[in-house]
Amino acid sequence: MDASTIGMIAFAAVLILLALRVPIAFTLAAIATVGTFFIFAFRTGTFMPERAIRATTSMVFSNSFDLIHSYDLSMIPLFVALGHIAYRADITTKIYHAAKVWLTRLPGGVAMASVMGCGGFSAITGSSIACASTMGKICTPEMLRMGYDPRLATASVAAGGTLGSLIPPSVLFIIYGIFTETSISSLFLAGVLPGLLTLAGFILVIAVWVWWSPEIAPKTDQRYSTAERMRAALDSWPAVLLFVVIIGGIYGGIFTATEAAAVCVVAATLIGFAQRKLTLQGLWDAVKETCIQTSAIFLIAAAAKIFVAFVALTGVAGVIVGVVTDAELSLLLLMVCIAAIYLLLGMFLDPIGIMVLTLPLMIPLVESYDLNLIWFGVVVIKLLEIGLITPPVGLNVFVIANVVGRDAPIDKIFAGITRFLSVDIIVLILIMSFPMISLLIPMGAQ
Repeated sequence: MDASTIGMIAFAAVLILLALRVPIAFTLAAIATVGTFFIFAFRTGTFMPERAIRATTSMVFSNSFDLIHSYDLSMIPLFVALGHIAYRADITTKIYHAAKVWLTRLPGGVAMASVMGCGGFSAITGSSIACASTMGKICTPEMLRMGYDPRLATASVAAGGTLGSLIPPSVLFIIYGIFTETSISSLFLAGVLPGLLTLAGFILVIAVWVWWSPEIAPKTDQRYSTAERMRAALDSWPAVLLFVVIIGGIYGGIFTATEAAAVCVVAATLIGFAQRKLTLQGLWDAVKETCIQTSAIFLIAAAAKIFVAFVALTGVAGVIVGVVTDAELSLLLLMVCIAAIYLLLGMFLDPIGIMVLTLPLMIPLVESYDLNLIWFGVVVIKLLEIGLITPPVGLNVFVIANVVGRDAPIDKIFAGITRFLSVDIIVLILIMSFPMISLLIPMGAQ
């Protein structure tokens, strides 16, 4: 049995184990280790287990060690910590409060404020699921109390939560940059315009939906004075400052992405203590949750690195590139096929799992077409973002359903999500058709 056949069998085994709900880290590590053993054991045509064990052990430990000691990987715990600290310091929710104060009189204004709050939360935390969970607890119950239709109250937050994948900093961008060896700072900058375009699209969806069906968002009698609105806007300065440090620092060449994360963690901690919003117990809880979340991400990343080395050993990627080249697929057809694969997997797997499973095959294929990896990274993240709200397993939808309980069944949330999905598809087409949307800011920073 040749190496490419072993690789094909390994991919099938991975899909089977994932369908059986075996954790992605254990699945990738186990399949890669066993597959590597068989490749080395039969390489000479004779079964040589001792040699295979030594080679497999060397491959597993060297790749996982190199990844865990990667400088770029250090920004993941920093950005995760930033999100937890900013939440406990009441920094992330101030953007939502400011948006609500300014927009509450507009039809559907609280839903619009929720989406904007999600965008602000995403600009600090970088996690879609954390964004949906946190903002869902804050925004959704309030909208339901105000008489908002459950479809709008839940879908707006579930869709808004996906902005954490695209608006920098994004954990998915970090993982993509590490595995494709592309600039993470450039990836962050590339996500700004697509993220803002998506945010504007979501707000437009709410405006049109409420205009068409006014009953889904009853008007409120609550009024805010000009002084209250100005105060709410000024109170959101810490979140604006952190976003400016991250994006402005990277764009201006003042910080690397890792340095920006470290500076913002310190700044958020000092601001939290200075405003007496953050306590020592809150800081300790943030550190504990950071350790738990980071450990899970590191396990997946280490297993994925081992799997990438195994895929390279099998030569499967080269075989696929050869098949596609021989088929002479047009660029349009290639991108349609890639989008279909990601959207299909997004219905069943989590974003990190999809990324680490597909990148070993997709990147050689994309490079064979001489495509820009920064632009392709934005396309991939957008596809993963769509997967977070795509039935039957849209993770953000289940997060919101868990938050609101019986007030909004999953079928109602999915019913509202359809409108936001249409905007996501339009933005995806624009990103694919006009790469400059993603590349304009990174090119300006060079």
